Amino acid sequence: MSIVYPKDYSSASIQKLLDAADSDILFLGDSRVKIEPGRRMFDRMTQVMHETGSGWVYSDAAGHPRIDYQRGSIRDGFDFGPVVGISVGAARASGVDSGWKWGGLYDLRLRISEKYSIVRIPEPLYTASVVDTRPTGQKQFDYVDPRNRDYQIEMEQIATAHLKRIGAWLEARFEQVPPAAETFPVKASVVIPVRNRDRTILDAVHSALAQTPDFEFNVIVVDNHSTDRTTEILRGIGDSRVKHIVPEREDLGIGGCWNEAIYSTQCGQYAIQLDSDDLYIDSGVLRRIVAELEAGPYAMVVGSYTMVDFSLKEIPPGLIDHREWTRENGRNNALRINGLGAPRAFNTSVVRRIGLPNVSYGEDYAVALRISRDYETGRIYDSLYLCRRWEGNSDSALPLEVANRYDAYKDWLRSIEIQARMRRCSPK
Repeated sequence: MSIVYPKDYSSASIQKLLDAADSDILFLGDSRVKIEPGRRMFDRMTQVMHETGSGWVYSDAAGHPRIDYQRGSIRDGFDFGPVVGISVGAARASGVDSGWKWGGLYDLRLRISEKYSIVRIPEPLYTASVVDTRPTGQKQFDYVDPRNRDYQIEMEQIATAHLKRIGAWLEARFEQVPPAAETFPVKASVVIPVRNRDRTILDAVHSALAQTPDFEFNVIVVDNHSTDRTTEILRGIGDSRVKHIVPEREDLGIGGCWNEAIYSTQCGQYAIQLDSDDLYIDSGVLRRIVAELEAGPYAMVVGSYTMVDFSLKEIPPGLIDHREWTRENGRNNALRINGLGAPRAFNTSVVRRIGLPNVSYGEDYAVALRISRDYETGRIYDSLYLCRRWEGNSDSALPLEVANRYDAYKDWLRSIEIQARMRRCSPK
């Protein structure tokens, strides 16, 4: 049966389809896509569903492999492709909430996943046209576009209800940030991991050095064995506040570079992010962030940023302020979305106890999820940061294989975090 996106993803439409189903499997196809089923597509999906007892099946398409579903695959944008098979019995047993305008199918999928497996068939069972041809660097900001706010509120409500049902939802009760046991050479460090950014690194470092707080700070640049002029540029800056670190290891991702900074003796009491192709919006950013960290006190503060092109001209969607974050539910909704915002700043004593995974995608998300499990997060909703979008961005146009690997890794991070929260919330 074909569905019309997005109105027919409402609870009423999904319930109507289930009520009218006259077989044990309901196949849904996206009407926006031209689908050419393989000879045995329906037979194969039916076979797998019957043999596994699963509640939901999906498959690869020709030239478009997908990723396996995990416990942490709770984001509403998970790519099942344009064809899914749903067990009518599992759907009826799981129930459909009657109130969702857009999220009826999302709610049903989460409810089914609580009792049944969701199975990917790693076989190309059909060919299909591509619905969204935008590069990955544009797609990733859809969920923070203000035009989608009502939709996102509904998706958050659905995901929150799911986390409550599985025992992974955390109340707004937080641990106190412990006082630092170690001493620090300065109050704050700007941390800039970099590799081969000779076009932008000087702008980034000058943006950091231009800060005018009433405390001492330094700029730790972790130069990950650049092969262009980046190293030469850094050595020529001539400012003692710049600490140029070249790691001994040559297998570090961005997270590993962050570890080089935060565990170094040169790191300040607070570690504050600046990417090597971005800029602080003015000279007061460090002062503003540190004041917020100490006002909590918070283990982590996340600011807001403005999207700009290489020449620093604002581009859509403009300000990214993550106003979906609330004190009451922010750390729960963080399990549904793909990021928390920027710039990020950390209490160094706390982040040293956690560390960052040695990867170049999701490292910031991983540490933010872990910190938010214990501590309240401070938020600044004014723009502090200019985020450049240009062809040099590492996520501007990812090949499908890489995008799949990144999505699977973030789902894995969510799976681990959900499991940890379930253990915390379970009766002792």
